[in-house]
Amino acid sequence: MSVLTILVVLIVAGVILYLINRYIPMDGTIKSILNIVIVILIIVWLLKEFGIWSSLSSIKV
Repeated sequence: MSVLTILVVLIVAGVILYLINRYIPMDGTIKSILNIVIVILIIVWLLKEFGIWSSLSSIKV
């Protein structure tokens, strides 16, 4: 996947998260949980895209 595609996906995800936080009335706790879940999903997706996820999953602790 190209860097441009990754940037577009990150920008779109950020705009969607901003719109949800700005215009959908929710409790602050629910917004925080939603933000954390979205950020974790984006980080995992980026790790998979750059091939780091498979390296991390093969590490035995």
